[in-house]
This record gives sequence, C-alpha cells and structure tokens, in this order.
Amino acid sequence: MTTTTLPFDELRARILALTEGETDEIALMATIACELHHADDRFDWTGFYRVTAPGLLKIGPYQGGHGCLTIPFDRGVCGAAARSGETQLVRDVEAFPGHIACAASTRSELVIPLRDSQGEVFAVLDIDSDQPDAFDAEDAERLEALMKTVFFGHQRTARG
Repeated sequence: MTTTTLPFDELRARILALTEGETDEIALMATIACELHHADDRFDWTGFYRVTAPGLLKIGPYQGGHGCLTIPFDRGVCGAAARSGETQLVRDVEAFPGHIACAASTRSELVIPLRDSQGEVFAVLDIDSDQPDAFDAEDAERLEALMKTVFFGHQRTARG
C-alpha cells in the first residue's frame, strides 16, 4: 500500500498561512480539518466536536464519512478528552472503555482538546484511523502545539 504523508513542517506552514488573521472558529476548524485530512493517509476521519452545552459535544467541521452528531462528555474518546482536558492517544479503540463506534472502520484515535482564552475546553480535534496503532506521542505533541498556535488567545463570544 502506498501512503501519502506531507512532512509535518510543510503541513504546519500551510495551515498557519491559510489561517493567518482568521478569528472565526468554524472557518479555522473547516480549514484545519481539510488540510489535515488530505495530508496523511493514516487519517480516515478528521474533524472537530464543539462544546455546545455543559457536558455535550456536537459535530463541527470534518472530512470523511459521517460522524456522531452528539457525544456526551461521559462517553467515548472525544468525551474523555473534553471532560479531562487531556489529549487522548488510543492505539486500539476496542480496548478503550466506552468507545463510541461512530464508524466501524476506526481502529485507533487521537483526540486533542482546544482551550479558549479562559482555559476552558471549547472543542476537540478528533482524528480517527482505519489502521491500528496509527498515532504516536510525537503526532500528539505536534498537533497539540499547532492547535495552540492557531487558537492562541481564542475568545468565545457566545457558548452554543
């Protein structure tokens, strides 16, 4: 199988150039989801879930097949990231207690919480792979840093 992976430094530079000066969170999420999804063959589903009510995530911009429309904080990998505020690197989703199978093809998952200027989680970046053990700590660290750069000082004007 041939894989296509854009070197991360090139991907980072492209995303930063495309998002420079943009403050609308949906525009940022849509651009990032598109760029990430098409840059790496490991990424089977790439998108965001937004906090729209206390303890509730709703689907945001994404690339790939249909995702779950809502995810409570007490369920799944995305819920765990939103609830704990910590990145979730899941090498085998079958071994994750309470995993939600939005897509039967998902084998591994990386979920990164995004924080606003007040330190509150306002969304999570969710990347699913149809390959087992597709992500590592370096992937998590690089994507965490990129999300912090893009959303640095992000101000939410309204919840929901």
